[in-house]
Amino acid sequence: MLAPRTTALLWPAMPTIDYSILASDLRGWARELGFQQVGISGTKLDDDEAHLLNWLKAGRHGEMDYMARHGSKRSHPAELLPGTLRVISVRMDYLPARARDGWEVLDDSASGYVARYALGRDYHKLMRNRLQKLADRLADKVGPFGYRAFVDSAPVLERALARDAGLGWIGKHTCLINRDAGSWFFLGELYTDLELPIDAPASAHCGTCTRCIDICPTQAIVGPYQVDARRCIAYLTIELGGSIPHDLRRPMGNRIFGCDDCQLVCPWNKFAQVTPEADFAPRHALDGSRLVDLFGWTEEEFLKRTEGSPIRRTGYAGWLRNIAVALGNAQHSAEVVEALGRRADHPSELVREHVEWALAEQAEKRLA
Repeated sequence: MLAPRTTALLWPAMPTIDYSILASDLRGWARELGFQQVGISGTKLDDDEAHLLNWLKAGRHGEMDYMARHGSKRSHPAELLPGTLRVISVRMDYLPARARDGWEVLDDSASGYVARYALGRDYHKLMRNRLQKLADRLADKVGPFGYRAFVDSAPVLERALARDAGLGWIGKHTCLINRDAGSWFFLGELYTDLELPIDAPASAHCGTCTRCIDICPTQAIVGPYQVDARRCIAYLTIELGGSIPHDLRRPMGNRIFGCDDCQLVCPWNKFAQVTPEADFAPRHALDGSRLVDLFGWTEEEFLKRTEGSPIRRTGYAGWLRNIAVALGNAQHSAEVVEALGRRADHPSELVREHVEWALAEQAEKRLA
């Protein structure tokens, strides 16, 4: 847990600190703690705030009401944590070395595709612990100071801050891209009152490339740097609590938790490095298990096998809903039909409705 002093920025910066040396030390400590990169930014995000407000006004956040709930705190760091002067952004690679090839899984309609970031341990706690250790090293050097650590856990424009800290540019798919490391990485932040020197922002290098836009299965990337979350498979399989729109079910294919197509096709990911973190290695063969096997999990098995996993977020009924859609999209077989039939009277109306759809899809394929 964070120490009490981190709940607000109350400690004045010490005038005797050489911030240039401190920033250099910070980078070394970050690497020792397993972060591949660290950068420092200011807090001015006017253009990004305008982009966010336009996105919200268009309703592209869908059911993610929390995106609008915090007012301007997301784009004004000092409103979220009073006294914030700088944001320290860190990058941690997550691409596992021994995972089944993503394209191979997507091409196999009998297998379930899980976004690469969710194959292993949930990154939130791991990165927060490392950020806390980084803050502790800073405190050992300068004494008590104001800070708070975030890992996708508060209203933070993490990609904009990371861009301003020099960690990469925001691509046309809205993911952050690093020219030396691609986009398979997590981000975390330390908000702080230390007046550290600010890094130069990263320049953009997407050029005329539109591969991510062209490949999106549900056409969720409605234009360069514009994603309609309501069409995004990550949103549909994780954030959406109810029924998946009928017109988006077939394009989902066998993607049962998230979607990586825009990253898989990105030419910059030829520079991506595999993660050295053992915790991000695939668990329970989730890098390409058979759909019928995953659909057979009981709720107890689901809870046991997703303990400490991001997949828990979708819930058991959501998990079965997603897999039912994938089974409907799978090549017809008696095994698939039998697996769906065993869930036809599931207690959840949500599951039953998607199973009914999937059985109808399988029947149509049998007659084709």
